[in-house]
Amino acid sequence: MNQELDLLRGFGFGLLGLAAGTMSGLLGIGGAVVIIPALVFIFGFTQKMAQGTTLLLMIPPIGLMAALGYYRAGDVDMKAGILIAVFFFFGGWLGGKLGLSLDEAILRKAFSVLLIGIAIKMFFE
Repeated sequence: MNQELDLLRGFGFGLLGLAAGTMSGLLGIGGAVVIIPALVFIFGFTQKMAQGTTLLLMIPPIGLMAALGYYRAGDVDMKAGILIAVFFFFGGWLGGKLGLSLDEAILRKAFSVLLIGIAIKMFFE
């Protein structure tokens, strides 16, 4: 049962990485805008664990020293960060392809709706 739960969570982390990468490539947003709220609201992470894990997955481009501090404090989920990072890579490619094919006005509206939705959810939680 525990192994099935781990597999299901791993699949969820993979989908999150793919979605965040796609949104990043499509709308030009940072992955943390999608990943942190998802880790908190869907996966039940604390805010610190979500931030530390997100920093881990961004180590190649940014965040090594910040992630190290969170890791030392015990606020990094290594498995989640690595799985999300792998799928984020492929989602970024997919989102970039989609973003280039859409009209700028559509992208601008989608970006604003995403940010407003996240802001409202975070404000009332």
